[in-house]
Amino acid sequence: MSAEHPTLPPVRLPADAELARDALAAPLLAHAVRLARWAGPDTRVDAGGELVDEQLPQAVEVLGLTDDEDGEMWAGDAWRLAVDTGLVSVEDGEDGGTDDLPGRAAPGENLAVVTGGSPQDVLALWLDGFDTVFADAVAPVLDDLDAILGEDGEIDIEALDWDPEAEAEFLEGVLGNLYLLTVSEGGPGEGPVPLPALAASMVVPDDMGEPTDDVLEQVSEAMMRLDEQFRLLEPIGLVEYQPVDEALMAEEGEEPAPPVDDEDVTRYGMVRLTPLGLYGVRARMLEAGVDAPAVGDLAEKGADALLDGIAGYPQAAAREETTGWLAGRDALGAARELLHAARGADAGSPLRRLHCQQTLSLVGAEAEPAVREVLDDAELGGLARVWLAERGATDVPAPPESMVFWLAVDTIAAQLDADGDLEELQELIEGLTGRHSGFFEAAWRVEHPATAEVLEAMGRLHRDKTVAKEARKAAFKARSKRGA
Repeated sequence: MSAEHPTLPPVRLPADAELARDALAAPLLAHAVRLARWAGPDTRVDAGGELVDEQLPQAVEVLGLTDDEDGEMWAGDAWRLAVDTGLVSVEDGEDGGTDDLPGRAAPGENLAVVTGGSPQDVLALWLDGFDTVFADAVAPVLDDLDAILGEDGEIDIEALDWDPEAEAEFLEGVLGNLYLLTVSEGGPGEGPVPLPALAASMVVPDDMGEPTDDVLEQVSEAMMRLDEQFRLLEPIGLVEYQPVDEALMAEEGEEPAPPVDDEDVTRYGMVRLTPLGLYGVRARMLEAGVDAPAVGDLAEKGADALLDGIAGYPQAAAREETTGWLAGRDALGAARELLHAARGADAGSPLRRLHCQQTLSLVGAEAEPAVREVLDDAELGGLARVWLAERGATDVPAPPESMVFWLAVDTIAAQLDADGDLEELQELIEGLTGRHSGFFEAAWRVEHPATAEVLEAMGRLHRDKTVAKEARKAAFKARSKRGA
């Protein structure tokens, strides 16, 4: 009976134009753009395309960071981003020992995207920048360069004790968890998430009660790595980050223990994805084949895609999606399309019909001709009568008994598939059995593909033991009838 739903709840994203403005305002990309405009015939780079040391002070001045002790670091990071995203085109210098020949730099082709590109073009540029910063964030921390240099002067990768795939997978997992927490109902929403909780979500096994000392040490190590990584990811506009309070370090190099309940958890780091960050993480998920829907994805699709697509949406998101789908559509045509898409005997059809009815409630009186056209339809006649009755229609023909019970089974099947409020479902079940004497004697005969499953669920959920037993007997009869 259960149909497959999206892996993740839908995310609400601002319009592309707003996201593009956020992207251009991200400090690192903004600095990269300024350096790209500054680059010219007198700009010199080394064999790796980096600004030569003599030019760094000029770059710092261009960025207005002369009073910042980290100005040269900012300038170097911005220059690398400009090169990697095509904002700057470089002709690498040549390494000639004591007589290095500097290369040249000039504005790159992608600089035109900043002022003349569409919002989508700007966001594509920003995503390239995000990829660059992500790669930097998972790169090894080189505290002692001499210890890892080989005899040939090159870095000995094996000496790093660094697994690039594992590092990337860990950070992808952290960002995925942060994304899920942000878009889930009951999560922090736009609020920040404590860094210890995020680290624990990746380290502590789900079935572990009280974490062991070894696990707590792993959480602390993860917190420190994430602290470094989020400091790198914040300037590209992905996150807003409050770093770990350095006063918590007892001495240099010592990792802080995760906080206990009576401590101020914010001192251990707080992080939230920005709207641009949600966009970026979702883009990476989609590229990896993850089903990560966004509200508005279904606006231009047919009614069948709409009703199937919102099957796993929370109620508020489903309503927002259907409202957007109806906007600009002819009301009567939309109603006919919805009713046609609601037909079927597959596993997802009961929930489609429920969402069809809920969507039709947003159309209003213009849908009435389409609704009346299906009054005699075995699958849609019941919901059509409910819809008309809710609008005060007095000329609605009474439904045959078979339709009444078919609608009851279909409604419960839809509610079961929607994973709604258990107490509301119990009240629905008990209300149906209370209003109809001999409910189960009629219900097990209903020609609906979910009859047996619905009766079994009624047997589990009904709080009256006698009635629950009747439901289980009816479910047995329904299965026997289907088998025969």
